[in-house]
Amino acid sequence: MKDKLYDNADSFAKSFDEEWENIDCDDIPYKIDKVFELLSDHPFLISNPENARKIAEFRIFSLKKFQ
Repeated sequence: MKDKLYDNADSFAKSFDEEWENIDCDDIPYKIDKVFELLSDHPFLISNPENARKIAEFRIFSLKKFQ
């Protein structure tokens, strides 16, 4: 299923989490941008980049998922 990408927030969040873990960087805004570069072909990021950024920030700051 890893190669299946869907145009929805859940699919994006899963892909974002996987890529986030693979990048070693302490500069959070830069790291978000790098993940977005890697996910540039993700359907949700293409169709809804503003909400994709909100989801990324929510996962990092509100859920404190990566701390």
